[in-house]
Amino acid sequence: MSGERILIVEDEPVLMRGLKDTFISRGFQVATATDGAAGLVAAVDGNPDLILLDIMLPKVNGYEVCRSLRERGLVMPVVMLTAKGQEEDIILGLNLGADDYVTKPFRIGELVARVNAFLRRRKVKAGAVCVFGRHRLDVQAHKLFRDGREIELTAKEFRLLEYFAERAGRALARNDILNGVWGHSVMVTERSIDRCVATLRAKIEPDPHHPIYIQTIRDIGYRFEPGGDV
Repeated sequence: MSGERILIVEDEPVLMRGLKDTFISRGFQVATATDGAAGLVAAVDGNPDLILLDIMLPKVNGYEVCRSLRERGLVMPVVMLTAKGQEEDIILGLNLGADDYVTKPFRIGELVARVNAFLRRRKVKAGAVCVFGRHRLDVQAHKLFRDGREIELTAKEFRLLEYFAERAGRALARNDILNGVWGHSVMVTERSIDRCVATLRAKIEPDPHHPIYIQTIRDIGYRFEPGGDV
């Protein structure tokens, strides 16, 4: 990932220094900001490839920074760094447009791996193909294949898998999945997601009881990992 541009917005000097040194040593170009207002300016002006964004920041908090970025149409991955671990705080960040979260304290190697994974991925476009394991998802043809043989999916299963593939690696809250796949129907509940995930796992996972592609995030939702079998 040499040369990729990362913006770190963090107000703890020791953590900031450690993160900056770590990513520079791995060949990244690193910009920094120590408050939310400066972070927002740096993000808009610099358009980095990825942002590591603390939530509890001076001047403007991380939630508002993330909201402002998405309102401006900026789509780079945003990974929130937070000491908060409560479900409602995480869901708020995801609903405002964050792609993932890391709760402090975290292992730096795991954070680097997460950053690298985001930067490797290419968002699935209309007409594109997503390959994971022995599977090939052809969005344009509206078909899923395993080892060249078509796997029959219901319309909702296909839409759910397509939704996951378009957001590979992101932590996805159940409510967002519900709105994105089912729409705002009052007749559907979050349990509908879990049931559809279960049937989809039965068709694509080597072991549905120990899924590697559609991973559960406890109390939050799901994450699709196309490289889960690597």
